[in-house]
Amino acid sequence: MNPPLLAVRDLQVRRGEALVIDGVSFELEAGCDTALIGPNGAGKSTLVQALLGLLPHHGGVIELLGHPLSRSGRLPAAIRDQVAYLPQKLQLDGRFPLAVEEFVRLGCSPCCNQRTAVPAVLDRLQVRHLRRRLLSELSGGELQRVLLAFCTVHPRRLLVFDEPRTGLDPQAAEQFHELLQQLRREQGLTIMQITHDLQMVRRSCDWVLCLNRRLCCQGPPQQTLSRDELERLFGGDFVLYEHNHHHFR
Repeated sequence: MNPPLLAVRDLQVRRGEALVIDGVSFELEAGCDTALIGPNGAGKSTLVQALLGLLPHHGGVIELLGHPLSRSGRLPAAIRDQVAYLPQKLQLDGRFPLAVEEFVRLGCSPCCNQRTAVPAVLDRLQVRHLRRRLLSELSGGELQRVLLAFCTVHPRRLLVFDEPRTGLDPQAAEQFHELLQQLRREQGLTIMQITHDLQMVRRSCDWVLCLNRRLCCQGPPQQTLSRDELERLFGGDFVLYEHNHHHFR
């Protein structure tokens, strides 16, 4: 049996004096698509940032690709280079004239052949026609595809997203989803994503982590997205509504 790509045991993370993540344990198997769901303020973004070493953790163990993450978040460069992170919000200064092709080139590793890798990923993500456009000129859907190109211009093993479909219209969100799943199939990527799109989770994800400071449950969608589990996670007054996708508020 292959070792997990990511293993977390009894993780604790504090923000100031507040214990935001408490006793969280789980594993990510290589090639899986894992959704992280929970109410607002549950600690989802904090958990992801701690797993990537962007925030220190105060207890427990994180092992990424078999290497322990130090409390301060240090990992060997060769390990960190196999992981890409797309935050929920990326602030772009419109005064900084960076074109799409130039931006994607910044994602290349030292061993990456930029002359072949950059055009290939622009074609794969269907954004080559945008290569000379400034980032500040892109629509939300175009920008998300360019960011995905940046993340995958050289081979990665783990992609981590914080609500990647936020602010996209339904067509752009579906296109992004299809491109992401295509990359997963072709490259064997492991995906972890914070999301509120439970219809997408039911359709595509292999595993679900239900977080509200602690893990309330984890398992396949058919188990974790039952009404009983969702009421336990979100509280008895959660509202299910339909707007092309299912969401919880």
